[in-house]
This record gives sequence, C-alpha cells and structure tokens, in this order.
Amino acid sequence: MSSTTRQLIQSAAAKLTQAGCDAPKLDAELLLMLVWSMGRTELIIRAFEPVPEAIQQQFNALIQRRQQREPLAYIIGEKEFWSRSFQVTPDVLIPRPETEHLIEAVLKHFSDQQGHYHFCDIGTGSGIIAITLACEYPNAHIVAADISEPALKIAKINAIQHKVENRITFRQGDMLSALQQDDGPFNAIISNPPYVAEDEMAALEQELSHEPRNALTDESDGLMFLTDILNNGPKHLHADGMIMLETGPCGLPAAPDSLSFESIIHDLAGYARGGVYRHINTIP
Repeated sequence: MSSTTRQLIQSAAAKLTQAGCDAPKLDAELLLMLVWSMGRTELIIRAFEPVPEAIQQQFNALIQRRQQREPLAYIIGEKEFWSRSFQVTPDVLIPRPETEHLIEAVLKHFSDQQGHYHFCDIGTGSGIIAITLACEYPNAHIVAADISEPALKIAKINAIQHKVENRITFRQGDMLSALQQDDGPFNAIISNPPYVAEDEMAALEQELSHEPRNALTDESDGLMFLTDILNNGPKHLHADGMIMLETGPCGLPAAPDSLSFESIIHDLAGYARGGVYRHINTIP
C-alpha cells in the first residue's frame, strides 16, 4: 500500500535526522516537491493522499543520497544566491549566504548601478559573483577567472541562463595569472578564494567532503591565495580601484604598500568575513 504524502515525509525526515542532517523535514519536503514536480502549497493540499509508487521510488533514491550527506544543492542541481537560481554540480562550490556580503560591499562602494564599471571575479566557480554583478550593473563588464575548466562550463551555463553572457569574459587559469594583458584595468577585483586552512578541513561538516577540495582550502594556512590577490592585484586596478575579499577564521593578511585597508566586511552575526582595500595612487 502506498504511503501518503505526510507519511512519506515523516519517514524520510526520521532517516535524515538519524543521518545528522540539519533540516531533515525541509530536505524531505524539497526532494518530494522535486520528484513530484509540485510546489509547497500543493504538497500540503495532498498531505493525506497516497503518493504514486514511481514517485516514491524516485524520492527514496534521493533520500538515500541525502543520508550519505550529499549536499541538497547537488541533489537538486541548483542553489539560490542574491534571489537568483544558479545551477551547481560537484565541480563547483555551493553558493553561501556569506558571499552575498561581497555583493553588498560592491554596491556600497559603487553606488551608481548604471555606471560603466569594469569588474574582475577571481575564482568564479559557478559564476555567482560575476553574474550577480552583471545583473545588478547592466552597463558593467566583468572578467571571471577560474583554474577549473568544468567550473567555467557551469559558470557559462549560468551566465546564459541569466542573459548576461555578452558582458562576461571567462578566463581559465590560476588566480590572477589567468588574466590577459588587455583585460584590465579594473574598478574592482572581487574574490571568494580558498581560505580554509589545511588543518581545519577535518573538522568541517560532512557535506563539505562532497565539494571540490581545491575550492575550499589552499592546503596551507588559508592566507596563501588572499595574499596573492593583495600582492598582485593592484597592477590590474585603476588608480583608485578596489579589492574586496571574502575570508574566514584565517583572517586577512597584511596589505602591501600599494593598498590601503578600507574596512572589514562583517556577517549578520558580527564576525569578520572579508576586507575592502583601495589602491593607493602613487603617481604625482
């Protein structure tokens, strides 16, 4: 006999609770909505209706994946960022709310959203920063770089999805070395680089073991890529250009003489999650 919608969700939520998932009932509801192709309202309306056997089988297969702590975003294939949906696969880091503070920082310092700015996103991954900036600044051009070819494929798909592919130039390469001679100068370089220290990796939640390791850690103290961007970024900036970086427990490295430290980026809990730097114009 087929289980009802409510029974199926309750059973799945119990399994996910045992597996240690943070939001078991919500995860179960979202996965059932996915395989049954319906919204939350219809799911509630059908609470006491039997679920078709084929739907149950598909749902149970996805629940098994979630029990293995595979991130929900990879199972669903998308994740929201800045109120927009982005495709994600295990080739890219899953977008996180903390990175939205980088977008807030750009909007604060470049308040004219009709401006013809030139931005650079280093370590673009799924393209969330570059694409969000292209959407928020309809006259801007963005260069988005990543060392991973599979990640860039996802970023390009997302750029097409949001109809900004004509204003984003994608470059493959290691950090700033991916940039070509005529790519700059930039009004701002923005980056969410790998900043988890190698000795912190073992303590991270199990879901993170499914994400690309090289997008999380520099296999060092967490400061290596942050330092690289601060040291080598200024030569790619306009005279008054800026660098905006996301960071974590590793903190921020000392700024070189060519940059002045402007401000710390705080998250909603008040923790330091990044830094804003301005290029010092040394030309008389």
